[in-house]
Amino acid sequence: MTIGRIPTLSILVITCLALATPVLADSIRRIVHPDGSVEYTNIAGDPEVRASTGNDTVYRYEDNHGVVAYSSNRPTDASYDVIRFHCFACNPASTVNWLTTPLYRSPYQSEIVAAARQYDVDPALVRAVIHAESAFNPRATSPKGAQGLMQLMPATASELEVSDALDAAQNIRGGVLYLSRMLDRFNNDVTLATAAYNAGPGAVDRFDGIPPYAETQAYVERVGILHRRYGDR
Repeated sequence: MTIGRIPTLSILVITCLALATPVLADSIRRIVHPDGSVEYTNIAGDPEVRASTGNDTVYRYEDNHGVVAYSSNRPTDASYDVIRFHCFACNPASTVNWLTTPLYRSPYQSEIVAAARQYDVDPALVRAVIHAESAFNPRATSPKGAQGLMQLMPATASELEVSDALDAAQNIRGGVLYLSRMLDRFNNDVTLATAAYNAGPGAVDRFDGIPPYAETQAYVERVGILHRRYGDR
């Protein structure tokens, strides 16, 4: 999920070399330049930035002064570690066949139905978002701190009055409430609401539609497929 947080699901930070110090994922910023090119850096600055959410490759290295730096460009004169941020449904290069991948029809039926009824959201959509966000792993935690089935960031969870984001019932209730707000904001347009769930409503407003982020576009398409499949009986 992505508002004030890193969308979407994300289970592991993988390093190709041993790290001497912990990776501080929060320090990495994703800069989208006017020409559409993307840069990753931990250097503060003014450009419009959006946190990394997809299967993004970032290089961690020490510069000539021994300062740890992060970049989307592979260093040519320093040893480096490769870090990837994994998002279950928003990796454009995913090899999952979303038309045939097994569905999770049974888990958390009562919790999903209750929250869907309370906030007037299609339970098939709820199940699709959970599948996309966490693959129904209630302990899923992203490198940025998003937690649980619907990947709630701590600040968002607090706003939604979710005291324990790893509690399935609370997480589902909070995530469905947030999803219902996105549906209300975008006149029940499911594609825009799910884009906002991933990239934030501000990004949807700014681009007047699904943002041109490869991970968000993949996420929206795959949630749509899962939504249709969960709706079929």
